[in-house]
Amino acid sequence: MNLNGLNFCGKTRFGTGASTFRAVNPATGETLSPDFFEATPAEAAETAGRAHEAFQRYRAKSGAEKARFLDAIADEILELGEALIDRCSAETGLPPARLIGERGRTINQLKLFAQLLREGSWVDARIDRAVPERQPLPKPDVRSMERPLGPVAVFGASNFPLAFSVAGGDTVAALAAGCSVVVKAHPAHPGTCEMIAAAIQKACAKCDLPDAVFSMVHGVSVEVGMALVRHPLIKAVGFTGSFKGGKAIFDAAAARAEPIPVYAEMGSVNPVFILPEALRRNGETIAVGLAGSVTLGVGQFCTNPGVFIMEDSYESKLFELKLAENIRKTTAGVMLTNGIRQAYENGVKTLAAQPGVELVAEGENDDQNRSPARFLKTGAASFLSDRHLEEEVFGPSTLAVVAGRRDEVFEIARNLKGHLTASLFGTGDDFENYRELIAVLEQKVGRLIVNEFPTGVEVCHAMHHGGPFPATTDRRTTSVGTRAITRFTSPVCYQNFPDSLLPDELKDDNPLGIWRIVDGNREP
Repeated sequence: MNLNGLNFCGKTRFGTGASTFRAVNPATGETLSPDFFEATPAEAAETAGRAHEAFQRYRAKSGAEKARFLDAIADEILELGEALIDRCSAETGLPPARLIGERGRTINQLKLFAQLLREGSWVDARIDRAVPERQPLPKPDVRSMERPLGPVAVFGASNFPLAFSVAGGDTVAALAAGCSVVVKAHPAHPGTCEMIAAAIQKACAKCDLPDAVFSMVHGVSVEVGMALVRHPLIKAVGFTGSFKGGKAIFDAAAARAEPIPVYAEMGSVNPVFILPEALRRNGETIAVGLAGSVTLGVGQFCTNPGVFIMEDSYESKLFELKLAENIRKTTAGVMLTNGIRQAYENGVKTLAAQPGVELVAEGENDDQNRSPARFLKTGAASFLSDRHLEEEVFGPSTLAVVAGRRDEVFEIARNLKGHLTASLFGTGDDFENYRELIAVLEQKVGRLIVNEFPTGVEVCHAMHHGGPFPATTDRRTTSVGTRAITRFTSPVCYQNFPDSLLPDELKDDNPLGIWRIVDGNREP
């Protein structure tokens, strides 16, 4: 398809602003055509208003109708073929094989939510029938279910240009919930965003849905996104990115006359605990795996293992040697943008300059547009006294924290900030001796992993991809998996309603055949 660099307000395309920008190939520094028009704050406000109008009709669509829409989006994305992969690779530096896999993940999550909608029980329908003869007061008929919030603003991520972007998890969850969506496209891959947005619009037309159920605006400046966050008709925000960006959006939403929820994923170092017996038995294998996990995708995953903890021993020293050997063998990779690459280089430089921190090993690098992997090391005392050592360095680096004794491992765990994941490598004996560590980490992360590295997030019903602040702004929600749908809903209670006025999910004869809680019992 031919790109024109315009914004989407439903099926209407516009670009009246004076500011334009271009995508840049991070591998070569080449600018890519065409010019993309940054939306003005007024244009962003227009999309919010149109999204509100569309929501009033879209919210009434059945689960089957919304499921058909999601399936149609998946089909239209596939129809883009190699052109999508080629443009995305040029804008991000990511290899085609990685992007083909990510496209598959994007399509699978669309179809997973479509399956959820067709089954229907996600609405959590609850029915407490009236008991008019109850004494001393009659019991009224009370029923409740999840209903969509309203128009949602979604901010696309840089590191997953398909799965966490225009048709990514937040967009899919919001559309599945019955909300209209306005996406703030990520300026690092605007052409990719435009192609996906056009695919969604085609699906919208095929399914005869209200115009402006989906819109998208471009912008490099923060004003475009903030215009959406502050607009009174936007009812929730989904964001994946930096702590600085997520916190600014969260604060702006909280300062509104009507505060709204912001579901921001803002970064994590995903600590890995390597327990003593596992270190003795499997240290070499774990070291090889850790190097692979740290450098996967040039370290640009939110689940990158940025810190690992082990006790000082003869085996830990062998582990360091093996990890250093593997890090030195790695070849530098292209990062998503020059800004991300520079932030990574500055972050590693700052980390290495801290008292008690040593740069142990560095990967190969013969290209200024690429960034090598790094392995750094510090002691438990330094890590516990300097909270900056726990801050995310987005890229292919990891910091070893060497504890002098078992108690220090627990002290490190108890003093961790919030993170997305924690991994534990251990044997049966290790887990018996460190059982309390699991109880500590349950309070620090959203996902606990045994004998595997955290990179790779399965899209499924049970997945929880979230964590305590500052990893996210709300640890109770997930950005991956079908439970994400409830980010964009709220329960509505119907008291003493006649059956004819109730949603189908709450009618006496259960016309949708869904599972419900009726008088305290779960039944179909």
